[in-house]
Amino acid sequence: MSAAAQPRRTRLARTVAAVCTGAAVLSLPFMAATSASAAPTTSVTTTSATTVAGYPDNLDGWIRESLAIMAERGIPGTYNGIHRNILRESSGNPKAINLWDSNAAKGTPSKGLLQVIDPTFAAYHVPGTSYDPYDPVANITAACNYAAARYGSIDNVFGAY
Repeated sequence: MSAAAQPRRTRLARTVAAVCTGAAVLSLPFMAATSASAAPTTSVTTTSATTVAGYPDNLDGWIRESLAIMAERGIPGTYNGIHRNILRESSGNPKAINLWDSNAAKGTPSKGLLQVIDPTFAAYHVPGTSYDPYDPVANITAACNYAAARYGSIDNVFGAY
């Protein structure tokens, strides 16, 4: 294979992997929850890693842990609303960072699962969670707290917010 064909083949392989991953994520059954609760009890992976609070250390566990904290604090939101927004904002990558939009141009890039800028994260941080905007549970909980104040709930967010 020529050297020029290598990058195209690599891009194609990454694209196919991304599409297959997206299809797998979309094929997962959505867990219904009507209010802030740690409703879904099944893990989407077989990993034995858990968070300090005992939830699976994966997207499902981070959402469920956030919902438990939100329920304690009266912050509205559902598993489906959070999950939908995470997939749109970061594709489930807790280390995602947006370095190209208007926020980034102003020096405050959006970070984490729900793409929160530092000033918003600080203003809507929920006590008892990490002060690290890349921490999945802290990011979800702060973003949901912001969405509740601005839109009534993360469930009411269907685009960039």
